[in-house]
Amino acid sequence: MVTAAGGDTPPRGTFEGLLADAHAALPGIVALRRTIHRFPELGRHLPRTQQAVQEALGGLGLDLATGSRLSSVTATLDGARPGPAVLLRADMDALPLDEETGLDFASQVPGSMHACGHDTHTAMLVGAARLLAARRSQLAGRVVFMFQPAEESGGGAQHMMDEGVLENADGIGVTAAFALHITTRFESGTLHLRPGTTFAASDGLHVTVRGRGGHASAPHRALDPVPIACEIVQALQSMVTRTVDVFDPAVVTVASIHAGTTLNVIPETAEIRGTFRTLSPAARQLVRDGITRVAHHVAAAHGAHADVTLTEGYPPVVNDAACTAALHDTAATLLGPDRVHHLSEPVMGAEDFSYVLQRVPGAMAFLGACLPGTPPAQAPDCHSNRVVFDEDALAIGAAVYAAVALQAATMPGRGTPGRPGT
Repeated sequence: MVTAAGGDTPPRGTFEGLLADAHAALPGIVALRRTIHRFPELGRHLPRTQQAVQEALGGLGLDLATGSRLSSVTATLDGARPGPAVLLRADMDALPLDEETGLDFASQVPGSMHACGHDTHTAMLVGAARLLAARRSQLAGRVVFMFQPAEESGGGAQHMMDEGVLENADGIGVTAAFALHITTRFESGTLHLRPGTTFAASDGLHVTVRGRGGHASAPHRALDPVPIACEIVQALQSMVTRTVDVFDPAVVTVASIHAGTTLNVIPETAEIRGTFRTLSPAARQLVRDGITRVAHHVAAAHGAHADVTLTEGYPPVVNDAACTAALHDTAATLLGPDRVHHLSEPVMGAEDFSYVLQRVPGAMAFLGACLPGTPPAQAPDCHSNRVVFDEDALAIGAAVYAAVALQAATMPGRGTPGRPGT
C-alpha cells in the first residue's frame, strides 16, 4: 500500500517486538545518557565519551574503528542477508555553557554542558545498535553507526567522511543516511520531518569598527567607534527586512559586541560578532553582500572604517524526498500515523549532517521530547542551559533508528557510492 507521504508502507511484522524491546532497553539507554551528560566534552577530542561508547558497544559483534583526527567511533554491523549499506549518525560533543537545570546528573564540568541533546543522540544510537545486533538474522545489508564529535564547531562530519566513514575498506559504500535531533519544541515521542531544506546554512560575521581613541569627557576630539557599531547592528536588521524576500528568509544575529577597557576611555575599535542563516544560495550571497555594504558605508558616514570578515559555515541540510517518505512511513508503521508529522517549515538552526547529505541521499528528523505537562512553547529548548528532555522519548528514538535500518533494503537507492552490501 502507498501512504500519503508517497512511500511503500513496510509490513508491520517487520517491526514485531521492536518498540517493546526498545522500552525494555530504556534503563540502559538512560544510564549511558546520564554518564555522558555528567562529563561533557567539547570539540573534536572527546576521549571519555569515546570510551563510554566503545564500552557500551562491546560484546555486540560489531566492527569498531576510531578516528585519527578526532575522537570518533564508527561501528559496522553486517546482516545475515545481502543488501545496501545504511548510515545512522549521532553527534557527541557538548556546548560551552554552565548548566542550570538542577538535575541530579547535571554536568560536573564547569563551562561545559550537553545543551543540544547530543548525549541523548549518542545513547539512542547505542540502543539502536543493541536492538539491531539482536536482529541480525532479519537485517539485509550493512549498518554503519557514526558517532561524531565536533558538530557544534569544527565540522566533525566532514572529517569523518575524509577518513572514510561513507565507504569501508572493502569498498562497500553507504547508500542512505539518517539522523535524529531531539527537541522540546514538540510533544514527547513524536517525529517531525519534511523533504527538502530542513536546516539553514550557517555563516559567521566579524566586523571591526576602527575609530580614534580619546578621553571619554571629550568625544568631539576622538572618533568613537561604539555608537557607530550600534548603528551597524541596527542597520543590519533593516537590511534583512528590506532586501531579503520573506519567502526565502534570512536571519542575521549579532551575538557579541565588545569595545573598551574602562569607563573613561574612548576605545580605538569596537568589534561585532554574530551569525547569519539562509536557506538558499541566492539569499546567502545577498546577505553576505548586504553585511559588507552596510558595515562599510555606515562606518564611512561617520569618518570611520570597518573591516568585515565573513566565515563560511555549514551548508543547509537538504532531505532527500524519497528517503524522507521512507522514514515517514517506517516511523508511522512503528509508532502509529498520529505520532509522525510533517514539519511545515525549515528551522534556521544549522547542522553539519548537511555534509553527509551532500554525498548520499538521506534525511534528518526531529524527535519531540518535551516534558509531559509542560507546553512546548514555554519549555527551554536546545542551547539553553536550562533545557531538560523527557528521557522516555529515547526509547522511541532508538526504535526509529533500528526500524529505518531494517527497512533499508526497500528504500530507493540513487547516487550510490560503491556496491551493495554482502
